[in-house]
Amino acid sequence: MNINASIVDQRISAIVNEIRQQAADELNIKDETRLISLAFVYLCVKTSLDLEHHETFDCLTEGSGDFSVDAMHISEERDGEFTVSLFQGKYKKKLDANSNFPEGSIRDLITAIHCLFDPSKTLEYLNKRLLAKVEAARSLIRDGYIPQVRTLACNNGLPWNDAAQEAIERSGFGDQVTWDYVNHDRIVRLLQASKPVQESLHLSGKATIEDMNFSRVLVGRISVTEIANLIKKHGDRLLERNIRRYLGLQGNRVNEGIKATLSGSEKHNFYFYNNGITLICDNFAYNALQASDYHVRVENLQIINGGQTCMTIFKTLQQPDLFSQNIQAYVLLRLYQLPRDNDDLVRRITYATNNQNPVDLKDLRANDDLQIRLETDINQLGFHYRRKRSDSNTRSLDITSGIAAEAILSVWREKPHQAKFFSREHFGKLYDTIFTDNLNGSQVILAVQLYRIAENRRKRPLKHDPDFVRYGSCFIAMQMGQKLLADLKISMNEISHRNFQAAQRLIEEKSEIYFDLAVQDVQAALQSLYGDQAISFQQLSATFRRGDLISRLR
Repeated sequence: MNINASIVDQRISAIVNEIRQQAADELNIKDETRLISLAFVYLCVKTSLDLEHHETFDCLTEGSGDFSVDAMHISEERDGEFTVSLFQGKYKKKLDANSNFPEGSIRDLITAIHCLFDPSKTLEYLNKRLLAKVEAARSLIRDGYIPQVRTLACNNGLPWNDAAQEAIERSGFGDQVTWDYVNHDRIVRLLQASKPVQESLHLSGKATIEDMNFSRVLVGRISVTEIANLIKKHGDRLLERNIRRYLGLQGNRVNEGIKATLSGSEKHNFYFYNNGITLICDNFAYNALQASDYHVRVENLQIINGGQTCMTIFKTLQQPDLFSQNIQAYVLLRLYQLPRDNDDLVRRITYATNNQNPVDLKDLRANDDLQIRLETDINQLGFHYRRKRSDSNTRSLDITSGIAAEAILSVWREKPHQAKFFSREHFGKLYDTIFTDNLNGSQVILAVQLYRIAENRRKRPLKHDPDFVRYGSCFIAMQMGQKLLADLKISMNEISHRNFQAAQRLIEEKSEIYFDLAVQDVQAALQSLYGDQAISFQQLSATFRRGDLISRLR
């Protein structure tokens, strides 16, 4: 028995119990064997993409008509491109971990990719959950955005065989489709990311070391081959404090530039072309008697800026001969020894070194005064506000900061298209729009309750629900908020703890009525926009993404 495979199997058993009811309700999966397979895919998605429970489960498409795609995640558009992650899981009960990922499944994925991302091809027999995601991607393609497809083959064994690799190389996808492999070993590495990294860094040339405000700073130069070896040895454990997952080589201009430099004739100038990497640690030591080429022993090492650079270096130098050719290619290294008890300083440094690019800033905003006030206010009303991420699943009384942001932006700020498709900016450029100083816990809870009603119907639509329910949940939630305010005869700014109970009673008593009225509003707005012509799934996705309906709904 493989120990890592056993660890994953135990985790899957726990996940099965957590998702059993939701799997039955949303995916009609009740069989125990299928639940185990679904739980494995769930674990792969959650650990690979670093998503919360509701986001992870929403990616799952496993079941009849899944076209060999067990899960699908679509990123937001950036620089004219968007990333689609496709997962297929193959889980075996035997825990010897010696079976290859099936060659036939790789061929099925190749066929699926050829069909799914070509808007001219007709799709038949797809389940509606997968179809909604595929048509969302196709609508982006029709609008001119370029998909970068990341295919993740997941099992509790070995990678695919040489014949499957040949099929990938003959597929003709080129750099637009990347193939990645996830198994029990990689999952365990991700799950153990909190284990401190103790390492020795081999610097080149002279370095500057200075004490500063109860901290120490080292600035030096390190070979890219040292970085590649560091990532190979420790992987994702080094990126626990980094706020971005690896974006991949393709579809990311900065990472493609790194790869091009290391692969071309300019590798000796890499030091001048790259902004360098920033690392933090609890302590570092070196031989101060030598003048250069230090060996620096480091405790609890973490990369807080430059994770993309490090991962791209590692991926690039895996190509034949490139490792030996880049021994003389260097990158700037900044190493900060910070006080162990000063997490706030770490947070501010991480924010300052990463906020040049749009990233998920939820963790960095978690300690804002407003977030702390909301936590206190919401907790007093009998709910639990999770301003920091947690591995545990959310319960009905739990409200995560991410869900709160999406609900507030939809219901009270009347920007449902930004709520759904600009989530990376919710804690960035849109933060002050969403979390205003006069926002209170009652407003947050009511927005989340209305949003959840619409979202639950999106995930589990009734037979008589129109197709747009799968795309327009944020718009429906917005209209439900207006119905609630009309019944309360107040404005949103007048919602407080004094009328909170009355508002909750109205939601409990009239949620179905609010939902149906909101659907009628959206239906009328769509008809005014398109007339009586049939509206395809791609048109629906594009319409709700652009927010064409907002002015008509108002």
